[in-house]
Amino acid sequence: MKAADRTNELSPPALQAVAVSQRFGGATALDDVSLAIGAGDLTALIGPNGAGKSTLFDILAGDRRPTAGEVLLHGRDVTRAASHRHLAGGLGRTFQIPRPFAAMTLVENVMIGAQRHPGERILPNWFAPRLVAAHEREVHARAMELLDFVSLAPLARQPARVLSGGQRKLLELARVLMARPRVVLLDEPAAGVAPALLEVLIARIAELNEQGTSFLVIEHNMDMVAALCRRVLVLAAGRILCDGTPHEVTRDPRVIAAYLGSDAA
Repeated sequence: MKAADRTNELSPPALQAVAVSQRFGGATALDDVSLAIGAGDLTALIGPNGAGKSTLFDILAGDRRPTAGEVLLHGRDVTRAASHRHLAGGLGRTFQIPRPFAAMTLVENVMIGAQRHPGERILPNWFAPRLVAAHEREVHARAMELLDFVSLAPLARQPARVLSGGQRKLLELARVLMARPRVVLLDEPAAGVAPALLEVLIARIAELNEQGTSFLVIEHNMDMVAALCRRVLVLAAGRILCDGTPHEVTRDPRVIAAYLGSDAA
């Protein structure tokens, strides 16, 4: 066994949900859900509409507190931490419908994702203006690198309002990457994306994963799931129904029944 393999076995999962439940009054959105995303994993989360996928993402990202259970980020309990604490701890998240700042340029939108900018505090602006200016230049350079990475650099000076839906998803990915996350939650990245842009998106996600970034991806496009993900979790009626390879889960009678009804299975 390689030393790196032994290290991975000893290290805690990059992201973990432990017996997470979410209830809204008398309705149960999630029921005792547990999952673990290892360092360097690229995992899909699929399931029929209303299965609880978005609710689970909200909990994992710190946008919602669960009724019961825990969320661990690199082994640290972040269940009650706010979303910005999750981001500071290395977890980034995109949304099904990106909402960039329409009047701001693409590069400005990406720069917003930078963490711990000294210019956000009053005293450095007064007593260390050169430090603030130097950091601003570094942030700008990094934002331009990321725009180039997602093939949007030619539009860097354009307002975000000019972008197509697919381009907005690429912009949102660049902004999330600005925070240098080690784990990224992607919420339906392929939805509404033209085939040419989808190829770019798939290639960039795969490249980032090869560099060590872990991904959990909500996605209905099974072609994308099969192209990217080695593991698929199926959520149905608030519970984990199945865990396997794309080939295994798409042929599982329980999964077919969850999507199409028991007669289809």
